[in-house]
Parts: sequence; structure tokens; C-alpha cells
Amino acid sequence: MKIKPLGDRVVIQASESKEQTRGGIVLPDTAKEKPQEGKVVAVGTGKKTDDGKIVPLNVKVGDIVLYGKYSGTEITVDEKEYLIVREEDILAIVA
Repeated sequence: MKIKPLGDRVVIQASESKEQTRGGIVLPDTAKEKPQEGKVVAVGTGKKTDDGKIVPLNVKVGDIVLYGKYSGTEITVDEKEYLIVREEDILAIVA
């Protein structure tokens, strides 16, 4: 990974959207919803408090997380798409 996020930011590789519904209907690319689940591939150092202390992040590389539908910034590195979000935009860690 060539990206090192700063502060409380996290780089996520989005999961592939599903090709088929539960009922067996195959979806075309235009009808697929943007995934809201992904794998953490890089994390920043942590959030800096007002008194200068660094609070470490709750997520770590390899975690599968759920994030807000319209959160973060999409980037492309080496022909792969990633999403950079703040830790506060991550809703949950999938266990």
C-alpha cells in the first residue's frame, strides 16, 4: 500500500457489490448499489486531542467495517479503488 492516512483517517477497500439477488435475479452494473462494507487496508496514527495527546484508533488493518453510504473520498491507486474516511464515519466492525 502506497497510501499512509493522516490522523484519524482510515483507507478502506470496498467489498464487491453482489451480482445476484437472493431470488436469483442477476443485476446489471447500473442497477447495483454502492457497497457499504469494506476491508481496512491502512490506518492513521490516531486523533489528536486539544491538549496534544494522540488517541489511538479502534479499527486496525484487516478489519471488515460498515461505513456510511455517502461518507469519505474515493481514490484510485494502481487501478484499485479505495475510500478514505474518518474513523467517526465508520459505523461498526463486522465480527
